[in-house]
Amino acid sequence: MSDLLKRKAQATPRGVGVMCDFFVERAKNAELWTTEGKRYIDFAGGIGVLNTGHLHPKVQAAVSAQLQQFSHTCYQVVPYESYISLAEKINQRAPGAAAKKTAFFTTGAEAVENAIKIARAATGRPAVIAFGGAFHGRTLLGMALTGKVVPYKVGFGPFPSDIYHAPYPNALHGVSVDDAIAGVEKLFKYDVDPGRVAAILFEPVQGEGGFYPAPADFVRRLRALCDQHGILLVADEVQAGFARTGKLFAMEHYDVAADLITLAKSLAGGFPLSAVVGRAELMDAPAPGGLGGTYAGNPLALAAAEAVLDVIEEENLTVRANTLGALLQEKLRALKHSVPQIAEVRGLGSMVAVEFLKPGSHEPDADFTKKVQAEALRRGLILLTCGTYANVVRFLFPLTVEDAVFDEALGILEQALKA
Repeated sequence: MSDLLKRKAQATPRGVGVMCDFFVERAKNAELWTTEGKRYIDFAGGIGVLNTGHLHPKVQAAVSAQLQQFSHTCYQVVPYESYISLAEKINQRAPGAAAKKTAFFTTGAEAVENAIKIARAATGRPAVIAFGGAFHGRTLLGMALTGKVVPYKVGFGPFPSDIYHAPYPNALHGVSVDDAIAGVEKLFKYDVDPGRVAAILFEPVQGEGGFYPAPADFVRRLRALCDQHGILLVADEVQAGFARTGKLFAMEHYDVAADLITLAKSLAGGFPLSAVVGRAELMDAPAPGGLGGTYAGNPLALAAAEAVLDVIEEENLTVRANTLGALLQEKLRALKHSVPQIAEVRGLGSMVAVEFLKPGSHEPDADFTKKVQAEALRRGLILLTCGTYANVVRFLFPLTVEDAVFDEALGILEQALKA
């Protein structure tokens, strides 16, 4: 065991689970180098944070310039223009015809919690419906909203009340759109009066749950249910936003709009920043002082986010996401005949996943998934798994990855799958 690993074991708690047994020293775009000098291709992207890569020069320059001015005042004490400027840009770009406003926070969980606060303030109602397999954060309310017990909820209850879960549509596992909508309607029959529900919270593409894109008909019918009962529709785009799905916002794939959208991860290219964007009258529901946070809308992170938006537009990263995602899906589908564990390849843009079942059965193959991940890592490619049954490999490479590095990674992936 290395000296750093020994120090880690002595100084930090086991509850902070760590995947790799090596330590990063430097990183650039889609590559990183360890303290021992080994190179890895990074297809994890800090869990979907690095759509614009490690240390994009424009992001680096923007943060460096801001560091010459000031690093913190707390926007609620002494405000600064960059908060307003970025809010304007997000408001202009967010899907839906209504006038919008944006508030900034620090983490994805904070964005989700504040979206629920806004929904409760706007509707005067307490209850929230989320979905099985959802991930919405590690705070108490975030855990309550999350639809996965192990490892996120074990030993941490009781959780906030008035949170309900319905099944999320998943054709591979036998849950149709009809089943999912019926699940929400059964909640109205068995558990909660729809007149008490403030919000229905869903991910346009489930992240931790397995990279399942929400079918268009499901989103349409959720919107209709919300309209029927005066409920707000909240889209959690923390992982799916900022060009990952081939659109700036994942909700652009649908012909209906959410009332509120949560953002984080790739919004600021590696700097801690999250946001809620939504209809102006809803965003104005909480009283002054009801929203905020000491670090919420940090000036360095705002500078990074402005640069991220520029990079996405200048480098056509939405188009790039579709191109790379199509190449990856094509590669994975071509391997199906030689890797019988591949049950499904799916995704929107570059939010792509491959799910493994035991050959000739419908049983999730978590062991094979773990072996693929370990074999790829041994060969220099960092991959993440996900899914309710831990049988999915997800791909979160930078959209700025060089073609040669991407091709090299696909070669390693093929070797790992066949090994």
